[in-house]
Amino acid sequence: QVQLVESGGGLVQAGGSLRLSCAASGGTFSNYPMGWFRRAPGKEREFVAAINWSGSLMSYSDSVRGRFTISRDNAKNTGYLQMSSLKPEDTAVYYCAVGFRFGATSDGNYHSWGQGTQVTVYS
Repeated sequence: QVQLVESGGGLVQAGGSLRLSCAASGGTFSNYPMGWFRRAPGKEREFVAAINWSGSLMSYSDSVRGRFTISRDNAKNTGYLQMSSLKPEDTAVYYCAVGFRFGATSDGNYHSWGQGTQVTVYS
């Protein structure tokens, strides 16, 4: 199965930008749709963005659409989440995942997960 490792999280001022990376190994990363999820303190993990196997199709949650961009580089076995115009409410642990169905918003549809990377946005 695919192993995933997120990186790029950190402390960012509101309005700033950050790019998260998701490095994959142990499987054929390009075969799988990918998603990004996040879990804020005291909340359930929620869908952020998804991308199909080729990178030609993307979907976003309403809360991040227009601010975040999901992408992938299959040659490097790496997915990305570019985050701009960050808000304090974006503060969360961010997880990347791969699954079988593009655009799935439920975390139960993903079979491989990274360990998460913390993003903290301050005013």
